[in-house]
Amino acid sequence: MALIFSYIKKHIVTFILAVAFLVVEAVTDIFQPALMSHIVDDGVTRQDTGAIIYYGVIMLIIAGIGAASAVIRNIFSTRHAQAVAKDMRRDIYKKTQSLSLENIDKISPASIITRITNDVSQVQDFVTGFTRIIFKAPITTISAIVMIVTQTPWLVPTMLIVIAISVFIMFLNIRIGYPKFARMQAKIDKLNHVAREYLTGVRVVKAFNASKNEEARFDRASDSLKNAGISAMRTMAVFGPLINLTVNVSIVVLLWLAHAQGGEHIGRTMASINYMTQMLFSLNIISGIFNRAIRALASSERIGEILHEEPAQKMPDRPLTPDIRGEVVFENVSFAYPGSDKNALENISFSCKPGQTIGIIGPTGSGKSTLTYLIPRFYDAGVGRVSVDGADVTLTDTNILRSRVGTAAQKALLFTGTIRDNLLWGNPDATDEEINTALKIADGLSIIESCDGGLDAVIGQGGVNLSGGQKQRLSLARTLLKKPKILILDDCTSALDATTEARVLAALREYSKDITVLLISQRISTVRRADKILCLDNGVVQGFDTHKNLLAGCGEYKAIYESQIGG
Repeated sequence: MALIFSYIKKHIVTFILAVAFLVVEAVTDIFQPALMSHIVDDGVTRQDTGAIIYYGVIMLIIAGIGAASAVIRNIFSTRHAQAVAKDMRRDIYKKTQSLSLENIDKISPASIITRITNDVSQVQDFVTGFTRIIFKAPITTISAIVMIVTQTPWLVPTMLIVIAISVFIMFLNIRIGYPKFARMQAKIDKLNHVAREYLTGVRVVKAFNASKNEEARFDRASDSLKNAGISAMRTMAVFGPLINLTVNVSIVVLLWLAHAQGGEHIGRTMASINYMTQMLFSLNIISGIFNRAIRALASSERIGEILHEEPAQKMPDRPLTPDIRGEVVFENVSFAYPGSDKNALENISFSCKPGQTIGIIGPTGSGKSTLTYLIPRFYDAGVGRVSVDGADVTLTDTNILRSRVGTAAQKALLFTGTIRDNLLWGNPDATDEEINTALKIADGLSIIESCDGGLDAVIGQGGVNLSGGQKQRLSLARTLLKKPKILILDDCTSALDATTEARVLAALREYSKDITVLLISQRISTVRRADKILCLDNGVVQGFDTHKNLLAGCGEYKAIYESQIGG
């Protein structure tokens, strides 16, 4: 709960205002039964109309004050809870920005989404009712006890038994309910993961006519969540009625004791019954808020896991700020993905000078893309050293490093918005002339001409209204607008036909004379013009030389060449 309280304190003013009006509301509730007892004992019993009117007017005034206080309290408590939820969502999202890909892989995107939405909502629900549990319910309960003791002291033993039983029931509620709600939140993670995976790959699912399989997966996840929810709610459903039963039985006992007293002071007896009812209401509030607290506690721990997650990549206290020109050096680099017992890269060593184009080729799964992830420090090498212009990337200012490294991936990701919005990710200050130049190099001007609205044409989520080749060309243009010193082209022309790819590669060769280019491809025709070619297989360097020398001395490269070009 410490995490929740830390956010509550950030908006202490609205919290105090909500509490102040809640106290007024609680006090007015306490006075009502006492005034009613005076109306009965002093007015009705003695047939004193003046007393009835006097105490009745006071009751109306106090009731009006209580109602106004309740309305104002609701306004401030709701505003406070909304502010807490907003801050919590912002901090989770901001924290994810500082985490490395290794952290994201461990937590999983689906789980992060659940924590930003469902878990924060659980906390918000608790905060909304928090003031009622720590102020109104205790004030009402304690005041009711005091009034019962002063007006009907013979009810004290009954009242103590009621309180003891109710507290015991609430303790069991928390003890049994907490782990059940923690499991339920984990099941929500799983359901979100299945739904997200289906929606991301919906075209593949339909292409393979696998809708039935996905329905079965979703049903299993949904059934698992349903069973966890039923188990948690069943616990909650038992304890609330038990408290009601305890207090209602006590009211029956109270009436029996009042009868044993001979019916004297009927007004006090009525007031005590009202106070017992208020105790019942307060205990129900406490039980309900404890139920919310159980869910909020489970959710706050999950939120805390992200907020307290230590980034896998440590930032240096005094990061290096090199003038990046484009020299890249790998020295005996080995790397394994988190959770894997096998290296994706093994003892990789090579270097490239500013202005050079290095082709990287190899079969699927050979580590081509993984190698380039280490340059902008998406991951850190487990063994060895990766340096840019002589500076170890793990000691370099990440913002400077990534601002000078541009990546165009095979899977081009575009965001909802206009074409212009997407291109300006590369350079928010780019002029139309610079945009057109980048589009010309990427052979993307024809895309703009074919779209209604040109640069201001709207792109659907993920670029759904564009072909794979169009998305790749726009993604490349966006990267070129960044004006990088190191350009990583990760099979970014794989969706282009041979003629279009040839035009793009020719324009890139002209554009990149002063830029270091790492050109990843599975096609010999794409990399053969590179200054040098790095041939990989199973994460191991098979050769690093020119096309001609590799044909003569690298069996793996020669096999790829012969399979694609011919002997």
